[in-house]
Amino acid sequence: MALSYQGRKKLALLILLIGLPLYCFVTLVLIGLANDTWWPEAGQRMPLLLEAVIFIGLGLAWALPLRKVFLGLGQPDPDAPRDISQDR
Repeated sequence: MALSYQGRKKLALLILLIGLPLYCFVTLVLIGLANDTWWPEAGQRMPLLLEAVIFIGLGLAWALPLRKVFLGLGQPDPDAPRDISQDR
């Protein structure tokens, strides 16, 4: 069953308010664990290009499955009754 426009709007707000900060936290923890595991010496970190690839990959892993939720939310509600006087 497809979500209504209002349902998608509420789900998108929930994702942005809870899911996005959670994604940021998990991403930073994963980067920190990778740094500690593969570069254990103090003051060393992974190459910047590898770090960028990981950030981009995790960003796409978060955004691509949820793109249907956010698609079309900036448009007027298609289920709302239209006001004929504004069509002129």
